[in-house]
Amino acid sequence: MAAPPSDGRQCRDKGAVDDLGHPVELPAPPRRVVSLVPSLTEALAVTVPERLVGATDWCTHPAGLDVARVRGTKNPDRAAIAALQPDLVVCNREENRRLDVDRLRAAGTPVWVTVIESVDEALASMRRLFGEVLDVGTPDWLAEAAAVWAQPPPPTGLRVAVPVWRDPWMVVGARTFTGDVLARLGLVNVFADAADRYPKVDPTDVVAAGPDVVVLPDEPYLFTADDGPEAFPAGLRTALVSGRDLTWYGPSLGPARRRLLAAINP
Repeated sequence: MAAPPSDGRQCRDKGAVDDLGHPVELPAPPRRVVSLVPSLTEALAVTVPERLVGATDWCTHPAGLDVARVRGTKNPDRAAIAALQPDLVVCNREENRRLDVDRLRAAGTPVWVTVIESVDEALASMRRLFGEVLDVGTPDWLAEAAAVWAQPPPPTGLRVAVPVWRDPWMVVGARTFTGDVLARLGLVNVFADAADRYPKVDPTDVVAAGPDVVVLPDEPYLFTADDGPEAFPAGLRTALVSGRDLTWYGPSLGPARRRLLAAINP
């Protein structure tokens, strides 16, 4: 059961301000919401399904989600969004383009931008979205995720590299949600000190960094047993994991900790 709603006055009386500090005009808790962020689409669909009216083509969870589709995260169909008459569009600084956010706002559509580069930021941002903006309190799944990730990191000490794309190869670097997830699993990201958040590398760079395990998620690039492991020496262990567990911060966040540990450090 979610925590009781506040009646929505807290957000409106103080003036709604998103994670970027941008004021958002919300005279009442939003009743028609479009999400341009797959993680948040799942969170909204699970928590306030009657309010979610649109999502991107990349919003794959929950299974069987039946809402209007508004194209992709980086190329949303703004006309289709406007036709849905949303009183809020939910975006994320990393997932979505500022250009689209600015044009939606210029057309008079309220946009709430989240900023999530760590587990703590994910928890805090979603508490604000559901508690202050949507006025439904803290969902049970969010409270459970907070309890799970409050546990101290296990003493694994494994050194890992996490490619997220190939041709060109890119890996998880610094200041990312995924990087924080790795640290909270007791894992050492060998590219954590890189200058870029997602540095471009090649497989020889990955090997030279000295990981014990190369972690290969199935999104955003779909690494499989036949596409990814063959790029590394046979003696270097690879682990195929759910990209949703590694990069999403909705209802999958709670069970992700157990599943990732089982896959990476069996």
